[in-house]
Amino acid sequence: MTSRFVIAAGLLVTAAAIIACAPQHQVSGRALYMEYCASCHGADGRGDPEAAQALGKMPADLTRISARNGGTFPMVRVMSVIDGYTRRGDRSSVMPELGPILQEGPLVMLELDDGTVTPTPANLVALAEYLRGLQR
Repeated sequence: MTSRFVIAAGLLVTAAAIIACAPQHQVSGRALYMEYCASCHGADGRGDPEAAQALGKMPADLTRISARNGGTFPMVRVMSVIDGYTRRGDRSSVMPELGPILQEGPLVMLELDDGTVTPTPANLVALAEYLRGLQR
């Protein structure tokens, strides 16, 4: 059992080293937002009334996410909605699953609320951080 633990620990250290040594490139959350989100949520994140006509309902006001969550920005939940994880099988959702698109590129180590650190697509983190910056 001890040798399995040593092997597992070695694999984790190797994976962390690979991620840490991966070439860094700047990911623009704003550019990702403008490319994938602004057509429905508007350039300012408040929802686009013209898109609402085509969709049959008003897209969410992304500037009020924290306000709808007691003043706290729910980073992990926001990323889950963006990538589609929490919406799989929800036929009423008109928002596309962006997970496959945002997985391209490097990973970054993201610390979750419970202290767990997990490799996460840099594009997904950048987009969620941009949304955090839109809060009012």
